[in-house]
Parts: sequence; C-alpha cells; structure tokens
Amino acid sequence: MIREAPTKARQLIDGASFGPEALKAVGAAFDAAWSEIAGNFGDDPADVEKARLRLANALLSIADEDSRDVEVLKRAALQRMALDYRRRG
Repeated sequence: MIREAPTKARQLIDGASFGPEALKAVGAAFDAAWSEIAGNFGDDPADVEKARLRLANALLSIADEDSRDVEVLKRAALQRMALDYRRRG
C-alpha cells in the first residue's frame, strides 16, 4: 500500500495544539468535511491544496480544546468556509 505524503492542510490539523481527544475529533471532522466538498474544487492540485488549507483554517478557527462532536465541528467548519468565500467574492 502506497501512502501519500501528508498535505499542508493535514499537517496544520495534526499539529494543532489540542489534547488527543480533541485532535482526533478535529481530524475526523476535517476528513468528513473534505469528503463532502472535494468535488467542488476540480483536479488542479494547487486549487485542491488551497481549498484544503481554507477548510483547515476554518475548522481550526472554530475548534477548541473541548471539541469532541465531529458532526458539529464539520458543519461549523463548512459554514465558516462558505462565509469566508462570500466575504471574498
């Protein structure tokens, strides 16, 4: 089995300064959120990485040490990301 190198976004998530349980929930929320929106960003690796970084930053902006609910984190991160896109557009 060949493993891909971690993306910058995944490194950002994995390196966040949360305890192990919160980090596990944040990582799972990132993966779940990305699986929902990945198809919206095309096939260009640079565009995909930018989108993944935006998602990681959105997720980290709403997460805290008490974060444990993956579904709540996922929804909040997607809402934050959408809000950030609207502000830029």
